[in-house]
Amino acid sequence: MSVGRCFVSLCLTLFLATGVRSASGGRRRCDFPAIYNFGDSNSDTGAINAALYPVNPPNGMTFFGHPSGRFCDGRLIVDFISDALKLPFLSPYLDSVRTNFRHGANFATGGSSILPPGYSPFHLGIQISQFLRFKARTTMLYNQFNRTGTLPRPQDFSKALYTFDIGQNDLSHGFQYSTEEEVLAMIPNLLDKFAEAVSQLYDEGARAFWVHNTGPVGCLPYSIIYDESKPGNLDENGCVRPQNEVAQEFNRQLKDKLSQLGTKLIGAALTYVDVYSAKYALISQAKSEGFANPSDFCCGSFYGYHIDCGKKAVVNGTEYGNPCREPSKHVSWDGIHYSDAANKWVAKRILSGSFSQPAVPITEACHP
Repeated sequence: MSVGRCFVSLCLTLFLATGVRSASGGRRRCDFPAIYNFGDSNSDTGAINAALYPVNPPNGMTFFGHPSGRFCDGRLIVDFISDALKLPFLSPYLDSVRTNFRHGANFATGGSSILPPGYSPFHLGIQISQFLRFKARTTMLYNQFNRTGTLPRPQDFSKALYTFDIGQNDLSHGFQYSTEEEVLAMIPNLLDKFAEAVSQLYDEGARAFWVHNTGPVGCLPYSIIYDESKPGNLDENGCVRPQNEVAQEFNRQLKDKLSQLGTKLIGAALTYVDVYSAKYALISQAKSEGFANPSDFCCGSFYGYHIDCGKKAVVNGTEYGNPCREPSKHVSWDGIHYSDAANKWVAKRILSGSFSQPAVPITEACHP
């Protein structure tokens, strides 16, 4: 072999071995074949709807034109993740009708928390158990029944992206049934359990993890309306300051926990995504970004009469439950969940890597 051919061969070998830099100098795009998501209603694409109770109209009115199992007028951030990776929207694991798991599955369930008790029986430990069963069962069926097109390919589990958006309900449930001090005290235990879940997935071959921190729960209209603290506890944007401070402490410890995991899980790519800052930026800039007052919401009512979005009631001759005329002008859809427009706004910023550590876009989040 000539010297020239040897040089070319050596360069090619080094390029394939590293596989990190593209010709433009940036990281190479990750070819994620699937997404496996774990979380609560912020990323539930239909689990609660399939398992416990229906998510009724007008949910889904903006994007899907009908209820889609999402607590939103349209898409969630996890849907924009799918779009960014050029993958179909995730089917919920708990839905048995017309599901397709070739490109992943969604284990998130509305009301879920990291630890029980909570608003849902499907806490994170249950979701991980469901995944382990799902992986074992689908691998057996794939190999046994001629590689059915709706089942995940066994080799894709180690190449998939594993996403998390959970923890908000642990804090919200704590605020409702205990003190802020008690909620702060339970954070280390919550994150130990979270780290255990990540480690279990790593042991199953998972390597790429995209982890959302928890949002500014004190800015949810529901939290503001039902807050019984002193008026001085509201910040300049009308958010409940003590609740947001607890959320920030949760996020600080979550970031530290992921850093610790990074030293233990060799070869894992762990991306911490500061959703809190992205959402708070939207809330503080709502007017200049074309949104209405972020403490207003579009569907349902908490003002004197608690009527959940998707239900209607007539009180003193006034019908409650009809949605607002322009959901796209609202940050909050129903007082707890963000609107399609708000989710799109937040997704655009976090998926670029602007709010991540390390600062990589989601399309490059497979590199340790």
